[in-house]
Amino acid sequence: MSLLKRIEQGQGGSSSGGQSSGEQGSGEGSRLSSLQARRVNAPITSPQAGSYFDLKTRVQNKLLSELDPSMDITRTDEVRRTIQDLFEQILAEENIVLSRPERARLFEQIAAEILGLGPLQPLLEDDTITEIMVNGPKNVYIERKGRLHRVPVTFESNDHVMRIIDRIVAPLGRRIDESSPYVDARLPDGSRVNAVIPPISLVGPTLTIRKFSKNPITVDQLIQFGSVTPEAIQFLKACVEARLNILISGGTGSGKTTLLNVMSGFIPNDERIITIENAAELQLRQEHVVTLESRPPNIEGRGEITIRDLVINSLRMRPERIIVGECRGGETLDMLQAMNTGHDGSMTTAHANSPRDALARVETMCLMAGMDLPVRAIREQVSSAVDLICQQERMRDGTRKVTHITEVSGMEGDIITMTDIFVFEQTGVENGKIVGRLRPTGLRPKFMDKIEAAGINLPPSIFGIGERRRY
Repeated sequence: MSLLKRIEQGQGGSSSGGQSSGEQGSGEGSRLSSLQARRVNAPITSPQAGSYFDLKTRVQNKLLSELDPSMDITRTDEVRRTIQDLFEQILAEENIVLSRPERARLFEQIAAEILGLGPLQPLLEDDTITEIMVNGPKNVYIERKGRLHRVPVTFESNDHVMRIIDRIVAPLGRRIDESSPYVDARLPDGSRVNAVIPPISLVGPTLTIRKFSKNPITVDQLIQFGSVTPEAIQFLKACVEARLNILISGGTGSGKTTLLNVMSGFIPNDERIITIENAAELQLRQEHVVTLESRPPNIEGRGEITIRDLVINSLRMRPERIIVGECRGGETLDMLQAMNTGHDGSMTTAHANSPRDALARVETMCLMAGMDLPVRAIREQVSSAVDLICQQERMRDGTRKVTHITEVSGMEGDIITMTDIFVFEQTGVENGKIVGRLRPTGLRPKFMDKIEAAGINLPPSIFGIGERRRY
């Protein structure tokens, strides 16, 4: 039996709790110097008396003492090679004998602490995982295929989780402490991050990472997953190309941003696009894209840049399309104003449980702008600005589906009228999976003249006209 196996069994057979304590620096090289400054450079002694965690910590301490604090850690490949050389050298100097798999695992864990996000790094590199939830140092959950699973990954302590959170938010110029105990941020690949720490969180530092696929989900994949039908995609593509204003609504985690990303891909490549988000997530492939990101106030309470500020400013940037990642407040009124004043083809998302609820929520968010407007005036703005609502839902089996594609057709008295163009019909449940299809209602939208004016001809069969409905 190898040395590392004996050490782990002496600890109870678990190596998941043996993660080290990488620290956060503020600039190039400062992370390494911070790590070194906080460590006692204890010599590596015979590891038989210690645990796997002790062995890993001692090797890592020695490694950090050997690394150059001024090293540019953004040059990952070069730094990784340097760490590998020093790692091998330290093991040889201290006569630590490990098998090849054990040596590789120990190196990867140490490298993850210095260059990555420690215990979370393997989860981030697993493309089958869509969400990571850290509930304190000892409880880590993931979402895979729409289902939650607990994983045998742990942190050393609350401080260890805090160091990982600091490593995420510090490069973005954001902060998290007792005076500001929660923060929204993003990873370099665009994954969305939310962190909450004590005293707000009673279970310790809490971290939620909604991963974005390295390769954005394509239209074909949405069709393959059963989220939408080819006919609905053809219709939505025509709506985007005809510069209709589209609102994507749905619950938390229903796939709104993913659908917005896919639909944004239908925008022609020769148009100027302004994207506005709290944390930049959209992955547009067009050439002419300007990405704007809001900013929280600094420690003095100054310097805040809100989504509303960015929407107002974007109107001076000659946009042909304005895409707001999510409307949450008073910026909704400015977004409607933009849609009504020549910025056609704009898109945004909002939290709502149905298309009708989405309109009610838009009204409420317009009132949050602080303007003393009558409800009828707001509804007239909404009915003239928004052409189409796409409702996305996360079903009971964990799948995400487009359940409604609804036209906002106008006003009748004080009521906004709506027409369902496509509706998801559930036909049953097989092996725990929901069976159904997004079907046309047989009604043509009133804005078909806009689509035809753009030179786009959709066959009547898309709307279920002239053919028997398929079941």
